[in-house]
Amino acid sequence: MKNTLIIIVIILSLNACQSSKKESHTDKEVWIDLFNGKDLTGWDIKIAGHEVNDNYKNTFIVQDSMIRVSYDNYDNFDNKFGHMYYHVPFSYYKLSFDYRFTGEQLVGGSKWNVRNSGIMLHSQSAASNEIGQNFPVSIELQLLGGLGTEDRNTANVCTPGTAVVMQDTINFSHCIKSNSATYHGDQWVHVDATVMGGASMEFIVENDAVLRFENPQINGGFISEKQEGKDWDKANIIEDKERWISKKGTLLTEGYIALQAESHPVDFKNLKLLNLCGCMDSTAVNYKSYYVKSDPKQCKY
Repeated sequence: MKNTLIIIVIILSLNACQSSKKESHTDKEVWIDLFNGKDLTGWDIKIAGHEVNDNYKNTFIVQDSMIRVSYDNYDNFDNKFGHMYYHVPFSYYKLSFDYRFTGEQLVGGSKWNVRNSGIMLHSQSAASNEIGQNFPVSIELQLLGGLGTEDRNTANVCTPGTAVVMQDTINFSHCIKSNSATYHGDQWVHVDATVMGGASMEFIVENDAVLRFENPQINGGFISEKQEGKDWDKANIIEDKERWISKKGTLLTEGYIALQAESHPVDFKNLKLLNLCGCMDSTAVNYKSYYVKSDPKQCKY
């Protein structure tokens, strides 16, 4: 009888351990490193006026485990707006990164681009940009550095060719300010973004939620609804405008992530992503409890 009780206790203990192990496995977050710290593998470069992956004057470089937007080889900016796109699109995810501005703005950059950069979300791909296109149709997580005195919010949202919903109303403003603190100088700033397909996006700076909006959507290919095509023509050289106009109101449910280069040196590091879309069948070996969007094709048994 005593031996039987011991066996029962051992079996129950093993089952408890197995249950705990399974729960721990399903809860453990699996983050994807978007940058390997060594080179630009997995990224596609598109600079206005140049073909895909023509890294004009080495605008995007890797140094000391950072991705750096560098203008060391430039004499003048000359509207060489650039973006570097991660090669895989995502829909539901958390994005995490650190950024800092350094040095002085390149000659030829606009005044509004001093300590100004961003990360484009739900963007069109590098390959789908037209040759002279300055900005991809996307949702921009705008990054701004303080200029030494006045407040200057970061993690704002800007909308090249898009629009967002704020408080149940479509907001056609090109840039909408967050309520973040101001970060002066060359200090590193940590940012997180939670992207929920075409439902919502939330930006978080140094663990403080600073901006949330809903229903990111195409806005006919124009910078602003009120400005119609005039300012879009100046800011973006797109010939096939009718294609974007025909898609006006279409929700952006997924897209590419792109780092921006627009005349001020900026560094990025610790770029990583937690995919929230995956197998939600608890019997699958790759089930994760934190997934919010089901993708049955990913399930493994």
